[in-house]
Amino acid sequence: MPQGKPAGVRCVHLDDQQQCRLFGRPERPQFCRDLLPEPAMCGGDAREALAILTQLERDTRP
Repeated sequence: MPQGKPAGVRCVHLDDQQQCRLFGRPERPQFCRDLLPEPAMCGGDAREALAILTQLERDTRP
């Protein structure tokens, strides 16, 4: 996403299983390569992770 990913917008690089199609590839954005997920961000399952990330996006909107 050349202009960045707006909050609340699904990344265009996610597949149907929520996996990044660019993982491990040189064109993967630096931000994504630098992101180090941790339990506070990921929660206990995919549903909790999505809720946490949604709140983080709300909290960091310009």
